[in-house]
Amino acid sequence: MSQVKTISGRALPLRGNDIDTDRIIPARFLRCITFEGLGEQVFADDRAALQGSHPFDLPQYQGAKILVVNGNFGCGSSREHAPQAILRWGIQAIIGESFAEIFFGNCIANGVPCVTAEAKTITHLQDLITANPEIPVDLSLTTMTVEWGDFVATVSMNEGSRQMLIEGGWDTCGQLLQNLDLIQSTAQKLPYLSFV
Repeated sequence: MSQVKTISGRALPLRGNDIDTDRIIPARFLRCITFEGLGEQVFADDRAALQGSHPFDLPQYQGAKILVVNGNFGCGSSREHAPQAILRWGIQAIIGESFAEIFFGNCIANGVPCVTAEAKTITHLQDLITANPEIPVDLSLTTMTVEWGDFVATVSMNEGSRQMLIEGGWDTCGQLLQNLDLIQSTAQKLPYLSFV
């Protein structure tokens, strides 16, 4: 199973409150059969409007693994496509002031931790990253801290979600594969299943 304990890498600051799932991935991209290719379309309309100056288009943030956002991120409709698009762009963790509940749950179900910190901590971290985007950010779910150079701050997450990530319990497919022998043994004992 896939345990998520630390995420380290460059970060991308995305400023603004109430960034909803319709902005994260516009509705016209929801017709896909799989989630493949959604990463290229993340914030498609915002990026088009800003003509190359959106943070997801700026060269200094390419390859970023950690997204730093403000309040109520992921609000709006409850589409799983939003965290899938962010994940497929390359983001592995999100640090913010607060998250919409369903968006948060969809992120955890995909192994993407969403941790929170005070507004002033988030703003300061966004400022640091903007000034020096090449310095990596280290997020630890073990110590519940975020580090950037000499800057260290405490982050929060509910204990149930934290344990799911640290222990790999979020990875339901991994759990099934890890217990395949037990599943097959149980299935063979069920009278309503027949194996040919």
